[in-house]
Amino acid sequence: MPASTLTLHDLNRATLQRQLLLERATMPVLQAVERLIGLQSQIPNPPYIGLWSRLNGFRREDLSTLIASRQIVRAAMLRSTLHLVAAGDYQQFRPALQPALVRALNSFFGKPAQGIDVARLVAAARAMLDAAPRTNGELGSILQELEPDRRADALAYIVRTYLPLVQVPPAGTWGIGTATYVAAEAWLGSPVTSEDTLPALFLRYLAAFGPASVMDFQTWTGMPKLKDAIEPLRPTLRTYRSEDNRELFDLPDALLPPANTVVPPRFLPEYDNLLIAHADRTRIIADADRSKVFLSAARVQATVLLDGFVRGTWRIKRDKKAATLMIEPFDRLDADDTAALADEGARLLRFIEDKADSHTVEFVS
Repeated sequence: MPASTLTLHDLNRATLQRQLLLERATMPVLQAVERLIGLQSQIPNPPYIGLWSRLNGFRREDLSTLIASRQIVRAAMLRSTLHLVAAGDYQQFRPALQPALVRALNSFFGKPAQGIDVARLVAAARAMLDAAPRTNGELGSILQELEPDRRADALAYIVRTYLPLVQVPPAGTWGIGTATYVAAEAWLGSPVTSEDTLPALFLRYLAAFGPASVMDFQTWTGMPKLKDAIEPLRPTLRTYRSEDNRELFDLPDALLPPANTVVPPRFLPEYDNLLIAHADRTRIIADADRSKVFLSAARVQATVLLDGFVRGTWRIKRDKKAATLMIEPFDRLDADDTAALADEGARLLRFIEDKADSHTVEFVS
């Protein structure tokens, strides 16, 4: 029997439901982070904003406490970028993502990393980190004593690639970006797994972002040529077709909300994984609007969702004790959308700028 075809709105509603964006969820923060398989965290605050948009009654301390208690860690993961992930997920899936970290190393430091004795370097770094947490700069400078002809930043990146590292709190908590690192095994009390967990990661990906294609999964992980690795799962999965005839996989018992499900307005932070978790991103953002959001390979704007799709960007302007949320729609909004965005935006602004004396929402063109 031919696979069912899913429309763009089918995919949009399914993904939003799995991302806790159709309606705010009432669940523990750790469970939500596991559901999302982590939150991208190049800078500290976006994961907090992402959880505020997804969870009822979310408070900053709810996440900060989990980081401090080592239940959530900040470390290089998907696409070799910093994420906040549940400690158990880090231990289980970090090895599966090793090729993504190596690809990033070769991209940034291909020549400076050539010919180095990685095992010797990692052993030296582990001993240093067991003695005391180190910043990347400190680690690189000390390792230059072993490799004086190498760049310090390349040496630190090599260690980051081949030795699982996590940041020591309060790094990664609200407003704190300066970080020191320790070996993950020492921090968590047990090593990362040695098993092949890529198939399990694909199933978790579908639970968080599906239905999705192999290309989508490759984009999310930062690793190419994964079709053969997940092909053995095919008999256990449900398959669909997109409107442009791409094959999509999904969990057999995953629900698909009606395509006409009403979606409230949502504010997503910079770098939110929802925007970068698929090769085909039209389920969330129109191709014509991508250049307004993806400013460079390393910069993804904070966005506004209306009817489930990206319809604008937002930022905050601070002037002494006054805070203003600036919403920039891509096109003209009707009165209902404007009022709904202003209401949700006012709540967001109070969450982010809780110490400001005044809070204002403005629409700019």
